[in-house]
Amino acid sequence: MINHLKGTVEVKKEGYIVIDVNGVGYKVSMPDTALQNINVNENVKVYTYLRITEDDINLYGFLSYEELSMFELLISVGGIGSKSALKILSNIMPSKFALAVISNDVGSLKKLPGIGAKTAQRIILELKDKMKTESAIEETESISPISFDGNAKDAMDALQVLGYTRKDIEQVLGKLDTNGLSVEEIIKLGLKNL
Repeated sequence: MINHLKGTVEVKKEGYIVIDVNGVGYKVSMPDTALQNINVNENVKVYTYLRITEDDINLYGFLSYEELSMFELLISVGGIGSKSALKILSNIMPSKFALAVISNDVGSLKKLPGIGAKTAQRIILELKDKMKTESAIEETESISPISFDGNAKDAMDALQVLGYTRKDIEQVLGKLDTNGLSVEEIIKLGLKNL
């Protein structure tokens, strides 16, 4: 409903900011890492997610599309609510999160606040399934898919978790020399070029 807000930060408190957009103040809950990069009286653009429940309406904001995609993936996992998703986002970069999911790295996910072994396994199980479904749909839509293997394939899967299309990722990774690079290095290069 509300894709993004662009305006001036009027208030900055723990856990949220108030953005003035043409005279209307929007209270936007944000991860700590994003709040550290925002100052009062500064013009900002935040990507938003409007969550409506039985007893509450909240607007969540993110400085990048990758953070928004990760938030949407996290709240789709059973047992993870909006507040837990914000805490997770405050403690891990989207690229590292995606890498942990595609490489079944339960240990890295368990280090996140409020995430135990069972929740970490549930995150991997549920998000890997979503990745495979999205990947299959995009492969059928792609006319001439480029074949990637090894670390480049894992990086492609991680970038798809972050919301990028297979076609866009193929175009970027196809132009890069990924030989000898780790999955994380390929993801970082991909994010810079996407």
